[in-house]
Amino acid sequence: MALKRVVITGLGTINPLGNDVASTWSALMAGKSGAAPITLFDASKHRTQFASEVKDFDPNNWFDFKEQRKLDRYTMLAYVAALEAFKDAALEVKDPSRVGVIVGSGVGGLITLEQQITEHALREDHVPHYSPFLIPSIITDIAAGYIAIRLGLKGPNFCTTAACASSAIAFVSAMNHIRLGKADAIIAGGSEAEICSVAIGGFNALRALSTRNDNPATASRPFSASRDGFVAGEGAACVMLEEYKHAVRRGAHIYAELVGYGSTADAFHLTAPDPEGEGAKRVMLEAIRDAGIKPEDVDYINTHGTSTPIGDLAEAKAVVKAFGEHAYEMNLSSTKSMTGHLLGASGALEALITILALYHQVVPPTINHAEGDDDPNIDPRLNFTFNTPQKRNLRYALSNAFGFGGHNAALAFRAWEA
Repeated sequence: MALKRVVITGLGTINPLGNDVASTWSALMAGKSGAAPITLFDASKHRTQFASEVKDFDPNNWFDFKEQRKLDRYTMLAYVAALEAFKDAALEVKDPSRVGVIVGSGVGGLITLEQQITEHALREDHVPHYSPFLIPSIITDIAAGYIAIRLGLKGPNFCTTAACASSAIAFVSAMNHIRLGKADAIIAGGSEAEICSVAIGGFNALRALSTRNDNPATASRPFSASRDGFVAGEGAACVMLEEYKHAVRRGAHIYAELVGYGSTADAFHLTAPDPEGEGAKRVMLEAIRDAGIKPEDVDYINTHGTSTPIGDLAEAKAVVKAFGEHAYEMNLSSTKSMTGHLLGASGALEALITILALYHQVVPPTINHAEGDDDPNIDPRLNFTFNTPQKRNLRYALSNAFGFGGHNAALAFRAWEA
């Protein structure tokens, strides 16, 4: 049986750069940073006191009071992104059983969990007293379930969890369902809302976060010598993946085609990547093979690029090993330099950005690179698109996502030619 083709017909996001797709793209092209001092809790006693938060999000614009009591912030953000993608796709759902929702998340309702444990600890009687909404608020699959309930979609519905590769794997799962004819369309994406004391404290304990409290906007500096850790971010991104013929029959607007994926494991360490980038190299080559193209066909990679000393170096090595001389002909960029690291939602947001890059034929930049801040351990011939967007002819692009536990995913997209 021939596999069916998968195209993208709708986009939606809410993230530190913008509360919709248009504002996000505008901020990316302007090289803006979403990082600023933390407002969601008192971070004054933490080593890191800044993050990339979603700005000006008022739940009252989307949910009534009763709904807000039931939902963690990550579910709210997921729904906002999914609704934008659903509306953008303009899909008239005739058979709800053929349209699904797959949304990845690394930690789910962490803010609710922290709040509930804190409130219980402060009770003088120490009698267990928790909200009846605690469990459904924190489990990672609730975002996908809630979106399906609100939109009336009865097809494949679940969450994928693979640390920071979670939502890239959501794309993989959705793609395979459509390829095999098990669904006509699936909203695929990711959501994370982890800007709370336990997350910032936990990542500080791992020494994974930047501590540039004096200048948060410049703290995320992927592939620069002075990088000192990632900037935590929150938000959500979703796209409508649709079977090609189904989309054409209804006259859908097509942004790009998802043509392949790779999925590998480092099998190396709980939190550190293989320093030689072996798993990252294999996952990119696997995505290329699945797409039926050659390494030299790839024009752009939206790298995982977290701004950690070990991670960026390993990924740079992997690119050179996977692409050889062609590595120096491609554009690379880390949009985490602007958005921060959305953990489980990063794969979806960066896939959406990669789709927009192909659609607009512009490579978004890696910001915060200063003259003389080149890492001597990173091949200087690689083009990280530092500080300024670059227009170029883009046909194929990859989006990389790597997670704690050694999970690697790569998505391959093709620019759409009407």
